Amino acid sequence: MISALVINLDHSSERLKFQRQQLAHLQIPMQRLTAVNSSDFLTDRYEQLANGWERKMSSAEVACFLSHKAAWQYVAASNKPWLIMEDDALLSRIVPAILHGIINQEDKIDYITLETRYRRKWLDKTSIYLVEGYRLRRLYQDRSGAAAYILFPSGAKKLLDKAQRCAPALADAFLCCSYELNSWQVYPAAAIQLDQCCNYDLDFVNPFVSTITPLNYSRPEANNCVDYWRFKLRRVAAQLRMGWRQLSVCRRAEYVMVPIQKNDYEYKSDSSCI
Repeated sequence: MISALVINLDHSSERLKFQRQQLAHLQIPMQRLTAVNSSDFLTDRYEQLANGWERKMSSAEVACFLSHKAAWQYVAASNKPWLIMEDDALLSRIVPAILHGIINQEDKIDYITLETRYRRKWLDKTSIYLVEGYRLRRLYQDRSGAAAYILFPSGAKKLLDKAQRCAPALADAFLCCSYELNSWQVYPAAAIQLDQCCNYDLDFVNPFVSTITPLNYSRPEANNCVDYWRFKLRRVAAQLRMGWRQLSVCRRAEYVMVPIQKNDYEYKSDSSCI
């Protein structure tokens, strides 16, 4: 069985409790990875890391990227695949069977996302049988989501190589534009973040406030006019790369919403979603 590596801040004890209960119920072995806290780096270090993407990143966003990078290092060092999870990921009851089934596919794969976030993705028109009711489809272009993905050592090394060459970005954006990965999608999806429960009509109350975009969150502004236009140019370049990617795969791929099997999610409450 592939084990779960759960990214968790030291002060987020309730999230850790939730994951321990969920993973114990699913009988998935778990290892906690201490998340990087935005208070762990000084202002100068933050400024070095926050200004290389398409907009200025917040300190929490930088910390999130560094946390995922630490998870990639963990996978590379262990030399075995792991299910990397953020601590507000909700898993389908089918995930243990998926983790067993994935082992037979590992020679072909760098990265598999279990997640969907109510946005369309470019997926291959063909698929590979995984377990009853679930298949693997080649993922050519994702748009968001880093809450639950299986990373193989080959994929971890590719991401770490890229992180040496490229500036930090939002963790999910970094993954989505890493076209060097042999990436796949579990279809239907087998995980969502708790903030997506309402989008998928799951009767589950999300008890957690986002650690990345809290209620009083406002995006940091560019330090100066030069940085502002650098961000704009990077955004345009990223859109052009994405457009070229979609054009290059359009004959063999389709642009689809990834559904979930609602009945496979057991963690529900009697209250409405919030």
